[in-house]
Amino acid sequence: MVFAMNKKQAKTSTSSEYRRRIKKATEFIDDHLDQPIRLEEVASVSHFSSYHFHRIFHALMGETVNNYISRKRMERAAYRLISKTDLSITDVAELGGFSSGANFAKAFKLYFGVSPSDLRNPEGDKNSKIGKIYRKYGKAFNPLDLYSQFVTNILVFDTDKLEELLMKIKVEEMREKSIAYLTSPKGYELDSVYATWDKIMSWATAQGIDASRQKKYAICHDNPAITPEDKCRYDAAMVIEPKLKVSTPYTRSVIPAGKYAVAYYKDSGDKINNFITELCSSWFPTSGYEPDDYPPVFNYLNDAREDGYVEMDVYIKVKELQAS
Repeated sequence: MVFAMNKKQAKTSTSSEYRRRIKKATEFIDDHLDQPIRLEEVASVSHFSSYHFHRIFHALMGETVNNYISRKRMERAAYRLISKTDLSITDVAELGGFSSGANFAKAFKLYFGVSPSDLRNPEGDKNSKIGKIYRKYGKAFNPLDLYSQFVTNILVFDTDKLEELLMKIKVEEMREKSIAYLTSPKGYELDSVYATWDKIMSWATAQGIDASRQKKYAICHDNPAITPEDKCRYDAAMVIEPKLKVSTPYTRSVIPAGKYAVAYYKDSGDKINNFITELCSSWFPTSGYEPDDYPPVFNYLNDAREDGYVEMDVYIKVKELQAS
């Protein structure tokens, strides 16, 4: 029995170490998307041999290294087209390392099923099921999902209540928070998210952090309107004392200090991404700030499984708007 337990523990430890190494590889890719990426470099970062790295990456990520790089480049290009309206389509192509605007437009349409121009100027229902994102990942892409309801006239929130929420957004200084986090293995899929929270809450309790004192933050790295739900990165994070020992599969990190726009949210969980879109589309342009380079953070104030709705404070790191 002891032997069986040790064997199980060794298997869990090995799996955690493999995931930690692949995470280093994906972080390297994400940091170098605008540059040529040699697969040998990515393998070296993960400390796996080049010969075996591709198979291990595919087994853990559910897609090949090349597919991951292509997907992340397309997602970044879509984000730039939406959020960097001062950039031309050719500018976006050059930033992403494409040889020409024409080649970029062709690759973009092959992936999303719509052209860069369609994304910037959506008309009607452009829900596409012809691009690679649908054929490979099963995600129908709709440019209208990336725009405010004030632009599309597709009501998601009561207009008066939404305007009231946007008016109450505050900018606050936040001190650095030490955290331990666990990444949801299937992205934003609810069952995976809840299972991940159950694990890290049990871990926190075992570390002496009583359930009533647990401060829970979700760090959401991707936009599900662009990224397939199971490929989105969702980190369930617990605030901890800086000296607390953290071992795999949990990872020690910090939520950085700085200025954050703070918005209160209480509504259905499936509208959260729409709320972030409204915040970015309707509040930022008149705020004097722009988003800083850190993903949205959600501080949960209730248990959605018990209440049937999500109550939380949304934190978006900001910096002073700089003239370009």
